[in-house]
Amino acid sequence: MVLVLIIGDLHIPYRTHDLPAKFKKLLVPGKIQQIICTGNVCDKDTYEYLRTIASDVVVARGDYDDNMAFPFSQVIAHPQLRIGVVHGHQCVPNGDLDSLNALARTMDVDVLINGHTHKFDATEFQGKFFLNPGSATGAWTGTSMGEQTPSFALMDIQGPVVVTYVYSLVEGEVRVGKVEYRKAIEPPKPVALNLTQGQASPREAQSLAPGNGW
Repeated sequence: MVLVLIIGDLHIPYRTHDLPAKFKKLLVPGKIQQIICTGNVCDKDTYEYLRTIASDVVVARGDYDDNMAFPFSQVIAHPQLRIGVVHGHQCVPNGDLDSLNALARTMDVDVLINGHTHKFDATEFQGKFFLNPGSATGAWTGTSMGEQTPSFALMDIQGPVVVTYVYSLVEGEVRVGKVEYRKAIEPPKPVALNLTQGQASPREAQSLAPGNGW
């Protein structure tokens, strides 16, 4: 089991001053193995704060990130599962599922994590899983001045199965939802046996037969 924090669109300190206190109380060191961030971290202090939660921090550069070290996309390989992350401003219109699906195919991933819309969304489409954790600070989007619901997600990865818990701050209280995705595993292809290179003796054949030592 691997526990991964999915977070993004923080916009600290430009659009908000900090994460909600009730979120920070939940995000304690020692429980989370990896962080995947959809970008718009914006300042170094926030990035360093994420590193106190887990040392393995993967960030896709957002349209408000100045850190050129953050790539625009990344792929993280887990056993039986490939996870991609982009900020999402590459998609037109924002959050468009067909655009995200095209990105997922190009990146050859099973799960594509994206942000930019500041709104949580979890969708399974054509065998792939698309997850937008929303804005962890509830920062305004730039296109709308209305209030956004602060949210982040935790992914519990167990082989080809991903259980996602979404944490939302609604009317001052943390609410938790759950979504499950199971990657379809293709059965192994049959392997043709070449029997022309040799033939078992009757004694060998008898020893390999069911009931003889099986």
